[in-house]
Amino acid sequence: MGWWEAALLGLIQGLTEFLPVSSSGHLVIGRHVLGLAADDDVVFEVFVHFGTVMSIVAVYRREVGRLIATALGALAAPRQIAPRWRTDEDLRLVGFILLTLVPTGIGYVLFRDPIEAAFADPRLASGMLIVTGLLLLLTMLRRNPGGELNAWCSLVVGIAQTFAMIPGISRSGATICTALYLDVKPEKAANFSFLMLLPVVLGATVLKTAEVVEAGIGDLLPLAIGTLVAFVSGVVAIRLVLDFVRKGRLSVFAWYCFAVGGLGLLLIR
Repeated sequence: MGWWEAALLGLIQGLTEFLPVSSSGHLVIGRHVLGLAADDDVVFEVFVHFGTVMSIVAVYRREVGRLIATALGALAAPRQIAPRWRTDEDLRLVGFILLTLVPTGIGYVLFRDPIEAAFADPRLASGMLIVTGLLLLLTMLRRNPGGELNAWCSLVVGIAQTFAMIPGISRSGATICTALYLDVKPEKAANFSFLMLLPVVLGATVLKTAEVVEAGIGDLLPLAIGTLVAFVSGVVAIRLVLDFVRKGRLSVFAWYCFAVGGLGLLLIR
């Protein structure tokens, strides 16, 4: 992989990880267009995902610090969890994030092989981009949601995240849209979607570490370029999505998904 390919794929990863247009779908299509094999870049994938994790930490550094402190405090005094649950919003948020991992983990264990096989099918990714567009467009039916997160909402959002393991289904799009359908306030829906990504990506990075060690690091320059571009573009994408969500204009991204997915189905053979 050359430096310009690394920069392009890092940009695609950083922007589309948070914009509701499916990073996995774009990477599958991007690899196909660039002629890169789906299994050639395990090391690169780990590094650019690390870049996107750091973009979440950069934007939500205060919230992440509070959540880590809250989680450690709960582990140190587990008997205090129940009494604090009603009054401590950070504790509830930690619990809700952990709850989303249940369906995601089950889905990965049960369907890992077909999910990984799907990453070699750019036409499938193109079709799923159209599905993502429909999810975004349907948010127009939910005007002015004003509710709060709860355990039920978190579980359903976790199920939506599970379906987003299919390339072309946007993780941020599926989770934010699902929260909005369940009447969660727009900004809280977006913040929750981004924060709940942290343990998922960190867990995936740990699982891929053994493959990275076995494959070897290789040329550091493309890895460094891709990671840096993914980080910077990720910060930009998070702030952009937050602005669109606050204004209730998430459906705008639907037309982009329709265009890219439709072109993929027409042109990819």
